[in-house]
Amino acid sequence: AHENTGLQSQPPPEEQNYGATAARVRQGPFVSVSRTAPAKSEYLIAAVLCYANLINFMDWFIVPGILLDIQKYFKLSDGGTGLLQTVFILCYMLAAPIFGYLGDRYNRKIILGAGIFFWSSVTLGSSFINELYYWIFFLLRGLVGIGTASYSTIAPTIIADLFEEGKRTTMLSIFYIFIPVGSGLGYVLAAGMANVTGDWHWAFRVTPCMGGVALVLLILLVPYRTQRRTAAHRALSISGTIRVAAEKPGVHRSAKTTWCQDVISLAKNWSFVWSSLGLTAMAFVTGALGMWVPVFLYRAQVVQGIVPPCLQESCNLSNSLIFGGITIGTGILGVIAGAEAARRLRKINNKADPLICATSMFISALCLYIALMVAQTNILSTFIFIALGELFLSVNWAVVTDILLYVVTPKRQSTAIALQILVSHLLGDAGSPYLIGTISHAIQDKNAHSFQWSFWSMQYSFIVCAFIGVCGGAFFLLTSFYIEEDRKEAER
Repeated sequence: AHENTGLQSQPPPEEQNYGATAARVRQGPFVSVSRTAPAKSEYLIAAVLCYANLINFMDWFIVPGILLDIQKYFKLSDGGTGLLQTVFILCYMLAAPIFGYLGDRYNRKIILGAGIFFWSSVTLGSSFINELYYWIFFLLRGLVGIGTASYSTIAPTIIADLFEEGKRTTMLSIFYIFIPVGSGLGYVLAAGMANVTGDWHWAFRVTPCMGGVALVLLILLVPYRTQRRTAAHRALSISGTIRVAAEKPGVHRSAKTTWCQDVISLAKNWSFVWSSLGLTAMAFVTGALGMWVPVFLYRAQVVQGIVPPCLQESCNLSNSLIFGGITIGTGILGVIAGAEAARRLRKINNKADPLICATSMFISALCLYIALMVAQTNILSTFIFIALGELFLSVNWAVVTDILLYVVTPKRQSTAIALQILVSHLLGDAGSPYLIGTISHAIQDKNAHSFQWSFWSMQYSFIVCAFIGVCGGAFFLLTSFYIEEDRKEAER
């Protein structure tokens, strides 16, 4: 069944905030505008979506959290190990446009519920695979990616519809805080369960239970038909009452368009294009770091003699725990700092959002490069600069999404998010873990097999991430040249 659509009034110029949507109003020639705070039920719905987002990203990063154990269990090379995350991301990104199309046209609650049930069930099933069937484990990780695509594509659009003006930026920031928090908890959960039980398979048996709780909350608390806002309609303010000229030709924007028409329109939106490429660079770096940093730190510690080589049944997973904690802390601080910086700087510069993203990408790339250079001599400095690199990457999460939501008309937002997911993962973290692993494996093959070269090979391959980070900053700078014009076009 198609969802009901509601009309939206345009706020007066002095109240308008380009980082948010305007208030919903009822259809009709005369509509009173209410500036009341969002209802408790709307906050409750947002809380359920944030909780499910937490589980979503915990499932993403369970594998990197126990990567040493999985690599040893299935006897995988660096290239084969990197391919494990690549399969997950490829399936995720290929499924995203399908769910974007469905999310713009059909009931979003049903799609979200089905997605949560599917990926939780498959995650549980992957905990029962033995070493002889590694290809089934790869396949199941790909299916988990399909399930999570349904959620990541649609959930942000529901939050955007629930809140107006500054509230939307705040709630999206909270929603995106759960990306790094969930990612970090994925490492902590995986390493913790492996240490407690002595069997890494148990790491895949906790989040399915949490997913079951999320599904129940979704069914009970999220309405069957969530109100969808359309593009702003022409309005005239008369003594506190808004006259919506819905009956005038060319004003009503809810007419159905084909998927191809939506894609062509988005391809002409340069703010969307360049910011998506900037997000792609972010995804490349975060994907590679998320997969390989614990292994890189372990190899650096082996070279320095801090920890012994992993020869026993269960490997030392302390780096996964530490890196998980760093990811949680820097993620929360970064998202909050990014949202606050955007809120303040928008008042003095209309190009603030892309400029914030560009600056943070340049600083992050520098910090990551320094971390790589000091890793062999000072492991504490390495942790510090990796934390700073992650902090400045996290600054961009909510800001990039807010850019999309105000340069793209609401009726195309699910499709835009889906396309952004497709591009950013296709050229970003779908290939970066495999690329880093393959470069590392190639360097090791050309040199003597030793712990020293095992470390150097990973160090050299990681330099690619610093270069891509600089490219990402350049893409966000290009976004700033088009942001004002595209925002005005979306408002029209």
